[in-house]
Amino acid sequence: MSEASREHHRVVVIGAGPGGMCAAIRLREAGVDDVLLLERADGFGGTWHHNRYPGAACDVTSHLYSFSFAQKADWSRPYAGHEEIRAYMRQVAHDFGLEPITRLGTGVRSARWDDASARWTVVTDAGDEIDADVLISAVGMFCEINVPDIPGLGDFAGPVVHTARWDESLDLSGRRVGVIGSAASAVQLVPEVAKLAGHLAVFQRSANWVLLKNDELYSEEQLEHFRRHPEEIAAMREAARQRTETAITYDPPVLEAATRIGLQALEVVEDPEVRRKLTPTVPYGCHRPLISNAWYPTFNRPNVELVTDPIERVTASGVVTADGTERTFDVLVLATGFRTTRYASTVDLVGRDGLRIEDAWADGAQAYLGITTSGFPNLFMLYGPNTNNGSIIQMIEYQVDYVVRHVRHLTDEGLAWTDVRPEVMAAYNERLQRELDAVEVWQAACHGYYRHPVSGRIVTQWPHTMAVYRERTSAPDEDAYASAAR
Repeated sequence: MSEASREHHRVVVIGAGPGGMCAAIRLREAGVDDVLLLERADGFGGTWHHNRYPGAACDVTSHLYSFSFAQKADWSRPYAGHEEIRAYMRQVAHDFGLEPITRLGTGVRSARWDDASARWTVVTDAGDEIDADVLISAVGMFCEINVPDIPGLGDFAGPVVHTARWDESLDLSGRRVGVIGSAASAVQLVPEVAKLAGHLAVFQRSANWVLLKNDELYSEEQLEHFRRHPEEIAAMREAARQRTETAITYDPPVLEAATRIGLQALEVVEDPEVRRKLTPTVPYGCHRPLISNAWYPTFNRPNVELVTDPIERVTASGVVTADGTERTFDVLVLATGFRTTRYASTVDLVGRDGLRIEDAWADGAQAYLGITTSGFPNLFMLYGPNTNNGSIIQMIEYQVDYVVRHVRHLTDEGLAWTDVRPEVMAAYNERLQRELDAVEVWQAACHGYYRHPVSGRIVTQWPHTMAVYRERTSAPDEDAYASAAR
């Protein structure tokens, strides 16, 4: 196919999760009509399309973990489950007319920038080529699952399922189940599996802080009241925002209160030795803070075992720990999360002078405001490096506002391309790393997903409130970019 006859769009968005959906909606509202969304999955919602394991839910209250421009009055409970969130995402896609501009089941293999034409050429998994003036990566943090490198894992004779690729046909009733991992997905999954399994062993590398949550179902009277008084939804959203902003500062009073509440929650565990093993040895906030009302009580069940000895290998029939014990299982569940430090590099992105983004990020992903990275003109990222804190939906909205402003600037000024200046990006990230170093709890010896595995740099977290991020992304900064006219 010749370049002249190839398909061309003003903006191509990779991913139809919350970031891609928000970008498409806001761009079209701003008059950018030629937008194409490419999504590898067969539905909208991103991680919420994939995460279907029993107990999967959001740990941000639903009134805040939803688009400001598409508020839902009848969430069934304060912290919605995956089915309800997935249905909400589908409804938003329908209400804002995203289906006709989205190609589901269309993964992106690569994208290459061409200086001569000032365009990106996107290559799909099927080999189709699509040209784009502007490319938006909305793959986010939770795109590529993390499969642990455990000797013998491929030898296990029974089903091995990752929480992010759950097999909904899998029947765990009466079976011996081993869950590897004890963080975010495990805290939600384990209490549900424990109700079904004949025996459940949870393999824990390190204990996490798990606080309780106020998550009672709303009554029908409450829901009807919300429908009739949308101003109360706005008030609840604002109250949730303020609570979240306070929590993510990790200031000493916050840490002291959270630690006290976490220790109180642990008191429900009846066996003193199990309670000791579940008690974190790192400060609150060092790992991702978790919430669950069912996690600790689950370890009082006679069919549940907590294993803290390191895993040595997996056999055809079970798991062998370092003490030589082999436990046999029918099913293994990998609650091991995602490769969170990859971001846009999960796609083979090639910028100026043949620079691959994985090479540009050899020491860890970095970007200006978490949105643009030098050497990759007209590329914008959503839920990019160092933007993780608070409600990511709210953070995404700020990022999208920034992207829309710069796409409009390209159009209004007749520019062919815009590229953040390398010295600007470097200065931003030097300052950012100093600010990250100032968050004391993130400097403790934790085996978390925040840091790049080679350089050790924190590449996921935003060290301030969402309000500070909004201030920084809303400030005019056209002089931070080099550009050229068409």
